[in-house]
Amino acid sequence: MAEPTISKSSPEDHDNELKENIEKKKDSTANPEFFSCMLQPSPANSDPNYIAIRRFLLHRKAESGVLRRKDWRCNGKGYVAYRNYISRPRNWENLQIPSRSSTPGNSGRWMPSPSPVSQLLESDSWNSFKDLRSPSQASQALSRTTSYSSNASDTDDRPRRRSEPAYSFVGMHCIFDQCKAMVTVIKFGHMSSDLLAYGASDGSLTVCNVSMPPSVIKQLIGHSKDVTDFDFSTNNQYIASSSMDKTVRVWDISRGLCIRVIYGVSSQLCIRFHPVNNNFLSAGNAKKEINVFNFSTGRTVNKIVVDGEVTAMDHDHTGQLIFCGDGQGSIYTVSMNSHTGVLSRTHRNRSSSKHRSAVTTVQYRTFSLLARGPVLLAFTRDGSLSFFSVSLEMKGYLTLRCSLKLAPRLHSIRASFCPLLSLEKGEYIVAGSEDANVYFYDLTRPRNTCVNKLQGHGYPVIGIAWNHGENLLASSDFGGTVIVWKRAKTA
Repeated sequence: MAEPTISKSSPEDHDNELKENIEKKKDSTANPEFFSCMLQPSPANSDPNYIAIRRFLLHRKAESGVLRRKDWRCNGKGYVAYRNYISRPRNWENLQIPSRSSTPGNSGRWMPSPSPVSQLLESDSWNSFKDLRSPSQASQALSRTTSYSSNASDTDDRPRRRSEPAYSFVGMHCIFDQCKAMVTVIKFGHMSSDLLAYGASDGSLTVCNVSMPPSVIKQLIGHSKDVTDFDFSTNNQYIASSSMDKTVRVWDISRGLCIRVIYGVSSQLCIRFHPVNNNFLSAGNAKKEINVFNFSTGRTVNKIVVDGEVTAMDHDHTGQLIFCGDGQGSIYTVSMNSHTGVLSRTHRNRSSSKHRSAVTTVQYRTFSLLARGPVLLAFTRDGSLSFFSVSLEMKGYLTLRCSLKLAPRLHSIRASFCPLLSLEKGEYIVAGSEDANVYFYDLTRPRNTCVNKLQGHGYPVIGIAWNHGENLLASSDFGGTVIVWKRAKTA
């Protein structure tokens, strides 16, 4: 039966068919992303079946990505334009979307997220001061409720002399996806631009190096339940971690060993090294206690009891004040003696919300242009983002400067300050979201405070962290993926 078929086809057709098959083979086998998927190192204790399935799925994803890039008509526009192209509607060629001036940077048009959660996040309410912008700028901001666009349109390739804003990004720097559980907390090393660590709900702690090529340095295994928080020592030699398994553990990073275990009677929810005296560890637990431990001996030096379980914590730069949030949405200021570790409660800021929600983020910063002094950021699970000015003369008394109401969070999602390296004045906050996006907010805008968002995660974004150089942003999600984003260079 095969001979009549061969005789019907001409030699030229047969040669063309062979060439097409060879080209298809080249496309599928010479793809560098295919080899990067297949040659990924597998941990020693990993399941071989899981590794094989993950490599197979990544290979198919890489192959489809190559085909899409070949069909892409927006060459040279960067990561954002490519992502918008692959998520375009079916009749995108017939749609006429006007180009509007906005702020994400000249890397393509931002498309709105179709999910209802994203629409809730983009329509935020505001309680603060007067509009700091001109009427023309305010009218431009009102036109951004349906889509985000770049400073330059997709067809305008003229060079721009202005600097990129602090929240403008050029794409992904690297991705870590070896974790199989939700990454609950993520941080860069103290004064470090490339040392990154993250804890997961399976009790694991992973220490990475994000400099090229990115690599996993150590896998710290010891906790039996969720890692709720951790902190680097000043010299980045040790990590102190807290967990739902009621223990605080101290790790030697270079050896990958747990050198001390401090047992408690309740879940340990947050932990910090003292910024001046690293021999002190401050930890908050579900028993409404703030404990100060001796790093060398593991003994409790002092403790103080508050009105709710301590869910978030941060020190000021002097180490004399501890700011902590509880499960009822209140923020406490506790003074601490750097020599003896003695604690004394000084102030309490109650939540004004009727439905009290746990505080997920408390972050201190030494200076802000908006407050002209030290400030504190607090974020709760009901979506309340509060910005306080801190009076060091009055032992850390907090004054609410402004607040932002976002959509409620189902998970303990964290927020963080953004760097202020741009020429534009503003107070930028970055936060994760349930709709798998990373959102940037400018607190100096009374309306439409969302100025940018990063799309790339497939699950709710839980953790957020900036490196010391402020050129990299790390975000973690519910599925165990960590993405390190590369910020655009500023003039």
